[in-house]
Amino acid sequence: MDFQILVIPGGFSFGDYVRAGVILARLLSAKLDKEIRDFVEDNRAILGICNGFQVLVEYGLLPGFEGISEYPEATLTTNIPQGYNCRWIHIKQENKNKCKFTNNIQFGKILNLPIAHSEGRFLFPKEKEEQLIEKLYENDMIVLRYCDEKGELAEKEYPINPNGSLEDIAGICNKEGNIFGLMPHPERAFYWWQKPNWTKNKQISEYGDGKLIFENIIDNLI
Repeated sequence: MDFQILVIPGGFSFGDYVRAGVILARLLSAKLDKEIRDFVEDNRAILGICNGFQVLVEYGLLPGFEGISEYPEATLTTNIPQGYNCRWIHIKQENKNKCKFTNNIQFGKILNLPIAHSEGRFLFPKEKEEQLIEKLYENDMIVLRYCDEKGELAEKEYPINPNGSLEDIAGICNKEGNIFGLMPHPERAFYWWQKPNWTKNKQISEYGDGKLIFENIIDNLI
């Protein structure tokens, strides 16, 4: 296989519909299931951004407690408060060393990235919620959590947590660390001039925080 990374980008895959990620997940499963399973079995890297994160969850690739699940184990659903939320937020890197997209980023580092979604609330089935959250922590699968600019976790408080996600979750990886999904858009924070205040603030660095995620996975592949 010639490819080392599969990226499912943000943006509505099949229009601005409720649970837009479902349709693409089903199409990929129907057309490319064997190839995707081989890709995962080879421990190659998969990244899902925003709607792409929804696709990975609906496909059963994330959380992936026991590999690719037949049915979704979680969901990314309607924001609380409801509505499309498009702005810059802060997130904290909380993965200890497993995720191949962040393992060179200092633990506890605060990143500034934009969000643009109306269905970003990460949830588990209520009857399994405590058990599955515990599994995320036990297996070091929580990667990014919403926080304020000082790094204090949101504790579901809006607008620091922009969608009401459980445990302030903004991104998770699978048990092996090669599949990573996040709601914020690192590709929209790659260069310094993509930041909303770039015309007012003095340029400190050529790049934004989003570069760290792409740079990290490339370093892991070299």
